[in-house]
Formats: sequence, C-alpha cells, structure tokens
Amino acid sequence: MATGPAADRPAPSGAGSTQSGAAEFDCAEFDIVVAGSGAAGMTAALTAAHRGATVVVLEKTGSFGGSTARSGGGIWAPGNAVLRRAGVADTPELARSYLAEVAGEDVPAELRDALLEHCAAMLDLVLATTPLRLSWVPGYADYYPEAPGGLASGRSIEPVPFNGSALGAELARLNAPYLPVPRGVAITQADYRWLALGPRHPRAVLASVKIAGRLARDRLLGQRMLSLGQALAAGLRAGLLASGVPVWLDCPLTDLVTSDGRVTGVRVTRNGEPAAIRARRGVLIASGGFERNEPMRRQYQRAPAGTDWTTGAAGNTGDGILAGLRLGAATGLMDDAWWGPSIPLPRGPYFCLAERSLPGCVLVNGAGRRFVNESAPYVDAVHAMYDGNTADNPHIPAWLVFDQRYRDRYVFAGLPPRRPLPRRWYAAGAVFRAPDLGKLAAAIGVDPDGLAQTVARFNEFARAGRDEEFRRGDSAYDRYYGDPRVRPNPNLAPLARAPFYAAKIVPGDLGTKGGLRTDGRARVPRPDATPIPGLYAAGNASASVMGHSYAGAGATIGPAMTFGYIAALDLVPQSG
Repeated sequence: MATGPAADRPAPSGAGSTQSGAAEFDCAEFDIVVAGSGAAGMTAALTAAHRGATVVVLEKTGSFGGSTARSGGGIWAPGNAVLRRAGVADTPELARSYLAEVAGEDVPAELRDALLEHCAAMLDLVLATTPLRLSWVPGYADYYPEAPGGLASGRSIEPVPFNGSALGAELARLNAPYLPVPRGVAITQADYRWLALGPRHPRAVLASVKIAGRLARDRLLGQRMLSLGQALAAGLRAGLLASGVPVWLDCPLTDLVTSDGRVTGVRVTRNGEPAAIRARRGVLIASGGFERNEPMRRQYQRAPAGTDWTTGAAGNTGDGILAGLRLGAATGLMDDAWWGPSIPLPRGPYFCLAERSLPGCVLVNGAGRRFVNESAPYVDAVHAMYDGNTADNPHIPAWLVFDQRYRDRYVFAGLPPRRPLPRRWYAAGAVFRAPDLGKLAAAIGVDPDGLAQTVARFNEFARAGRDEEFRRGDSAYDRYYGDPRVRPNPNLAPLARAPFYAAKIVPGDLGTKGGLRTDGRARVPRPDATPIPGLYAAGNASASVMGHSYAGAGATIGPAMTFGYIAALDLVPQSG
C-alpha cells in the first residue's frame, strides 16, 4: 500500500505492549472477531455469517455505525447491479483505467484489482442479506470525469430512505448524524444537489415537495425514515440482527492476542472489566482512523491538523492501528486524510460541498489571491491549502468570499437564502461581513489590494463564462453543484452586490485515510510484506486503496465495505 513521508514511524510512546503467548480467554469464543461497527465491520460480519461462521462485532462507543452513520452514505463500487439497472454505461476496462489513473502508482495493482473484482458481488450479498435498497445518484460525476475511464454520469449510489422502525429498540443506539435534521425528514444526496440552489429554483421546489410528501406519508404510517449514512448503517445493522450476529457496544479493543505468531483473539474492556475473546479464525480491524487522536495527528500529519476540524466519529482514536503497530504491522498514508475545506463553526466544523461551487464566490489565501479551483474535489482543495502554505503566503486559513447576491440566492452552511448568518458565527470569527471589499480584507487580515485585484479579475472571467486561471466549471464534476440557470458557466458569477462576506476555511476532514497496510486479501503484512497470520484490516483503519486521491462520492465507504467482504471471504473460504 502507498506510504507517506511519515507512514512507518513507530507508534506514539506509551502505546503499550503486545499481549502474546497463550491467553486465558475468559469472555467468549467466535470464529471471527470484528473490531468496529461501521460499514466495513458490519459488511464483513454479514459476509462471514452468511458463509456459516460465528462472528461478533465489537464497538468502542455506546452507539453503532461509526463514521458511516455520520456520512453521506454514498458507495463507489463500479459495475454493480444498481448501476446496471439504472443503465449506467460502464465496463471493467473503463473502471480499471480510471482507478489506475486516480489512485496512482503508489497503490499496488493487486489492491485496485481486488476492489474491482469483488465490489459488485459484495453489494449483491448486502442487498440479499439486509433490507437495504440502493439507487444511483444521477449525474454525480466521478471526481475526475475527464480522466481515462472517468464517467461524467457518475458511479455513485446511495441508500433509498430506510424505515428505522425495523430496528426496534436498537434504533436508539444508532450513532448520530453529522448534521442534525428534523426527526423523520429523509434527505438524499440526489435531493441535496437541488436543495442547495434555494427555493427559487424549480428543481429545489420539486425536491422540497417530494421530501414533504415523504414525511407526511411516513408519519401517517408511523415510520421513522432514515437517509444517507444513517440509512446505510441502520440497514446493515438490521441485516446483522436477522443473521443473529451480536454487536457489543461499550466494548473497546485494548490489544490483540497472539499465540505462536498468529493473532488468536483480542483484549477488550467489557462491562467495565478487562476481558479476552478468542478468535478461532482471525481478527478484522475495522475500527476507523485516528482523526480524534491529537498525539497521532501531530506525529504523522502536517500542521495545522488536529481533532477540532474533523467530522469523524468520536471513538476514532486509532486503537486498532496502534494494536497492529505493536505487532510490527506495516502502515501507509498516515500523513493523509479524507480532507475537505471546512468552516469552523462554534458547534463543530461544517464540511463545504456545494458552497464552493455555486456562482458568486472565490476562495482566497492570506494574500487575497486565488490558489485553486474552488469547485475542485475537496481532497484536492485541501492538498492545495497545505502545499502552498508558507509564512509569507499563508493558505491556512483560507477565506471563501461572496457577495449579497450569492447569499440571497443559495443555501449556505444549511441556512436558507436571505436568512442572516447567526451572530454566534460572527462572534466566533468564523464569518465576517463588510460594506466593501477593502473593509472585508481588513477584517479578515488579507492583503486589500490582492483581494480587490482578485475579485476584479474573477469578475471578468465570470462575465466571459470562462475561468482562465483555474478552469472552474470546465469539469462535469464542477458543474454538478453549480447553478444551471447561470450561463454560460454554472459555476461563475461576478461578486458585485454589497455587502460582502468571508467565511474562514480550514483543512477539515471526514476522517484519516492512513492505517494498516493490506494486501489483495485484506491481510495485514509486516514491512517485509509477509502477512501477520490471523490479522486483517478494512475501512479507515487501513491504508486506502485510493492512495492520496478520491475517485468519487462514496470512495471511502465502497472500498471499506468491499475489503471487509474480502477479509471475510479469506477468513471463511468455504461455507458451512
């Protein structure tokens, strides 16, 4: 797997020592122990149970779903049955070319091939063993649709709204979403694209009517509908319930147990007491990344990075990665994350999607200059922030600058158009407002001449409909979150109507993307590439098959589920 510059440093001091040798397994025995109840862990458990193994899922916190439950719930899995039924034109050759281009040479072909070989079958099994239903997100382009094999129509699918009442009492233990929504309101990714355009847009009105109708029907029927990552996590959990797979909450992994060099179990804390669980076939680490571990972020990642700007699950402190490191496991991509430009609001970071692409805004650095295509894939936007950040020309924080017309037209950070931005946002220094660009520049501490020149030049591009500096709007991905009413370029409009606004932009993330290296069978190797017997990894606890990039919406969850599935196939090679 790919490695970053800090990928194979030793674990932070005080991490503990490996528990090895014969152990007294005083808690229980299963064929397979899965650490982590996100999409990777639950998919692996479903697969193992389907093939006749006994399996338990361990969850560190008091709720299941991990970062999956907080996510958009998208799944990137080329060639699957949902895409075929939707008529998406794709071939294995196109998908292979695209993934090779996006992931790059740092990711072994073995891993890319394993993902593409198994992702469709994984989804077939999930659909057969859970009540989940999935649908294509129309037009949500791959993040690099113009690259070889990229699709402007997109390969992303998402959960159909799911009736959480099917979980019974277990629904109360579903991890909370990243952004709160009114109870029972189910908004899909396909809905969000249009809702961001504000109520004046006909498609936004249609989406609102559809959501209201869905809510009225669900309340009449007494249903509790879930969408996005909430639907995905709940649907997988329902499959585990039907398969008789236990999920033990408040049961953190504290270490791995080995015997004669093989991983044979785990040490945990259960009911407040230390315990050991035997894993007759092996252990899957699917416990998430280390985005909530401040020392690890300082050790492995560039400053400024920390726990304040992540939307990852609260339990993601790298426990599984550290346990693997104590066994001498190889790691990769520890310097990277699923980055995204974010606004540090008082109640937590807001991960910007549509806001950067809508016409009438520019992203500038401390010199008041643009430095990236505002509509670029969010990982690329943050890489540009880090790569160009210097003391003389700071890119962190950056500033998303927009005018009153932008604010009157579009939803911003969840707020409807025209609604005043909350005073607490201003008080926290997350947003600023001024009657002209000069006063705005003074308020946010950027060069006033630089900002004025940048906006003047950008306005010329907007009026011409072509961004000569960063080609914003050229890609089908850019245009997905643009405003189709604005022509000739749905991503460009002048900043001309006072007052002007600036939102602070920091390098937030959905979670870290580095962890234990894996091979094409999801086995965890040592640095010399020899597998550690009995140890597997998937999801954000493993180094991503995407390398330093991101193929499309759902390219976190789709591979996580697929490598969880692959691990179960290897652990349980035959049914029965």
